[in-house]
Amino acid sequence: MEFTDPYKQSGPCCFSPNSRFLAVAVDYRLVIREVVSLKVIQLFSCVDKIRYIEWALDSEYILCGLHKKPVVQAWSLTQPEWTCRIDEGPAGVLYARWSPDSRHILTTSEFQLRLTVWSLLNTACVHVQWPKLASRGVSFTKDGKFAAVCTRRDCKDFINLLSCQTWEIMGAYAVDTIDLSGAEWSPDDSTIVIWDSLLEYKVLIYSPDGRCLFKYQPCDSGLGVKTVAWSPCGQFLAVGSYDQMLRALNHLTWKTFAEFSHVTTIRSPCNAVLFKEVDEPLQLDMTELYLSDNFPHGIQGTCAENAAEGNLRVKYKVIDCPFSVPFQKPAADKPNPKQGIGLLAWSNDSQYVCTRNDNMPTVLWIWDIRRLELVSVLVQKDPIRAVAWDPTCPRLVLCTGTPQLYMWTSTGACCVNIPLPDFVVCDIKWNSDGSCLLLKDREWFCCSAVVSVLPHSSEDSSEGEDDDAY
Repeated sequence: MEFTDPYKQSGPCCFSPNSRFLAVAVDYRLVIREVVSLKVIQLFSCVDKIRYIEWALDSEYILCGLHKKPVVQAWSLTQPEWTCRIDEGPAGVLYARWSPDSRHILTTSEFQLRLTVWSLLNTACVHVQWPKLASRGVSFTKDGKFAAVCTRRDCKDFINLLSCQTWEIMGAYAVDTIDLSGAEWSPDDSTIVIWDSLLEYKVLIYSPDGRCLFKYQPCDSGLGVKTVAWSPCGQFLAVGSYDQMLRALNHLTWKTFAEFSHVTTIRSPCNAVLFKEVDEPLQLDMTELYLSDNFPHGIQGTCAENAAEGNLRVKYKVIDCPFSVPFQKPAADKPNPKQGIGLLAWSNDSQYVCTRNDNMPTVLWIWDIRRLELVSVLVQKDPIRAVAWDPTCPRLVLCTGTPQLYMWTSTGACCVNIPLPDFVVCDIKWNSDGSCLLLKDREWFCCSAVVSVLPHSSEDSSEGEDDDAY
């Protein structure tokens, strides 16, 4: 892997949808860089510290939400003199997002009083009363023609269907929930999934015209849904819940075809490969470090420096069953228990799904949906902070707030040292074309390109691994 120099950041960083630009928040300033050279091409000043950033889908406009002021600011990359400022006054701004046409901004006011659609083409604005949620309460179809907005009135939850051309309400219908927690269109725009609060285990599938196609309610007691995610192909719906189970539904019958349990002990027979992060003293000769083919070119210098200092090398070791998974018992006397599937992500080809059970924060589980089995388990030394699938191939990258980056594919796993002093990876993001990986430290960021990463030998990793796996 190759790494760039570190650059300053103090908040959100995100790639543009067209993969050409990188937006970085540095206190009051919004810095726009080219992805290839990381050269600064635009610099915008905000009236307060930046809390979140969102690109328009055409990558021409960008908006910023601010920390203390109830204001949203937007700029144009092609017209630097153009600027937009949205101020809701006493109502405040809780969240803002772009519409699919990149010419409207939707803002949700404080206390969910109203959702407002602001036009950049004219001074017109449209209001939707009593939006239910700030960020999860609006979902757009993939073709950008319609928006589903969650609202609540008279102690009932509703879905309002809006046209993204005229912003008129095309229809509204009540949904069978006690306290709706989220809604999302399917990738093929044919259905809307809705899930209830954590106190009620209920997942509902609705058609756009308001017909309830299926109600999934596996139990009548206990805590409910924690995470929901459509597969990229739209054929599967993954539901992670507080009972530490991952359930997968198919799009034809909406029946459960797989249930995966996050057990505390993995026993034989098990086809999964278990990787455990371990420390190993570096005892290689300096000449060996530079000439060995077992280290990627971009990492050799770092390994040599660590060896000179007598540091340890981090690597994965394959372990056998039975294996006791490290877990934390959630406190019974505290709210928001740290248990259940808090992290859920699909691979780009919809074959794999990875999960993290929150009372097992150092363990990442990777499931094969085609074979309906556990394919791999990564046991880290530190809690997992973030994971990201490569958008071009089934390759997974994760970080744990350490100076290492961890990678997995179906042929193996490896640990990569970050060759930057005092740089710990707290968050990671892929560029949409898979050409670049953004690594965030607490105060810095850098970019990395995957050139060639070799998995461990069969002694340290799974048998039969291909040296060109990465």
